[in-house]
Amino acid sequence: MSLTSCLFSLMGCNAQNAKFKTLGTDDFAKVIADTNVVVLDVRTAEEYQAGHIERAINIDVLEDDFEQKARAEIEEGKTVALYCRSGNRSKKAAAMLSEKYKVIELGTGYNGWVAANGK
Repeated sequence: MSLTSCLFSLMGCNAQNAKFKTLGTDDFAKVIADTNVVVLDVRTAEEYQAGHIERAINIDVLEDDFEQKARAEIEEGKTVALYCRSGNRSKKAAAMLSEKYKVIELGTGYNGWVAANGK
């Protein structure tokens, strides 16, 4: 059983939606330690440039072609760990992508990540 599969089964109580999982910073960090997981920052390019989680690619969920760009960039069936600034936009992105990907969302967003990790 892969690390991702274990975390999906262990974190079932954190589900905000049957189609994706919402995790706190510690569990999110464990998931993204797996380099097979795609880390996706769904904030604006300006927010991304001001600071982001290591290995994150940036696709702005507020752009009309968000889903198109995500599908072009990310192989179908991959696990995608995504986040925004505070956890609102990421829930929208998670719902949009959960049909094609295994989606994990950082509930506290980048702000929570920075507060928990000091970076």
